[in-house]
Amino acid sequence: MIKTIIIDDSTVVRQVIRDFLEEDGNFEIVAEAGNGEEGAGLVLSLNPDLVTTDIEMPKMNGLEMIEKIMGKQPIPIVVISSHDSAKAAYDAAMSGALEFYSKDIFMKEIGAEKKQNIYNTLKRISGVKARIKEHHEETQDIALSSCNMPEMQKTDMVVIASSTGGPKALSQLFSNMPENFPAPIAVVQHNSFGFDEDFTKWLDTFTKLNVKLAEDNETPKAGNIYIARTDKHLELKNAPDLSGYVFCYNDNEPEQNQKPAADVLFRTAAQCCRESLVSVVLTGMGADGAQGTQKVKESSGITIAQDEKTSLIYGMPKAAFETGCVDKVLPLEQISLELVRLAK
Repeated sequence: MIKTIIIDDSTVVRQVIRDFLEEDGNFEIVAEAGNGEEGAGLVLSLNPDLVTTDIEMPKMNGLEMIEKIMGKQPIPIVVISSHDSAKAAYDAAMSGALEFYSKDIFMKEIGAEKKQNIYNTLKRISGVKARIKEHHEETQDIALSSCNMPEMQKTDMVVIASSTGGPKALSQLFSNMPENFPAPIAVVQHNSFGFDEDFTKWLDTFTKLNVKLAEDNETPKAGNIYIARTDKHLELKNAPDLSGYVFCYNDNEPEQNQKPAADVLFRTAAQCCRESLVSVVLTGMGADGAQGTQKVKESSGITIAQDEKTSLIYGMPKAAFETGCVDKVLPLEQISLELVRLAK
């Protein structure tokens, strides 16, 4: 059983989350708390496998609580928050929160597939307690490692895949990117439905580049980071007049249980950009981005994966690496430098 603590100042919300988790049969609710101060005490004394928390709470808010817990006893924490506190939810990622859900999802009828996806994600998150502890304790004495070292070549586009641990990784990656970076960047970050706009605004505060949601029929331009919306797959296609590329969305079925899926963006970008494409797979659970990495390599593009030591969850980068199609395995701190080198 997955020992879980639910923290929210609303009795109704706590009951809704309890009912949702207990329906699966694998979660044991060992305690509840109505504020962050009480919640931190329970977490530190009971050492659960999983914590769900709100952000806006009395006495001690969720962000302060997460910082307190993670500073003493790293635990898998999931934020279940309203949209008006989404920015704070992403700030919580910087302190160690692993996933975000809108309360709206739990307050209405959820389809069986969506429900199962949430259960699967929470189960995976609950199993990474040791990895989270290791990640918070490790030093930053990191050496560059690689499979081989591609030479510089013309770069028309960079595509990035990220999931659990991705918000923090992306904020660190883009904070080191120069404002004159000569290629557009497109990102598929696995987010809860409805948080894409808040995520985009939050990420924009960390970088000199312009962060925006990718729009249908939009031409990607240098100096911009384009975030895929959370309800459809993002593709890259040749412009009708063949003068460049345009983004478009499709409403096809999820791939790797994800929508948007990085595999869709990677393979469509590979068809367009071929050798002028660079792909990056960052921290996250599952295997999204692995098949796309193969397509990028088959099209003579350059492929990068984050290393295990700096990945909070070494799932997606590992799956990409195991395809045998990754050119470079790099610590997060080195990826921005490598992108600049390749783009020049």
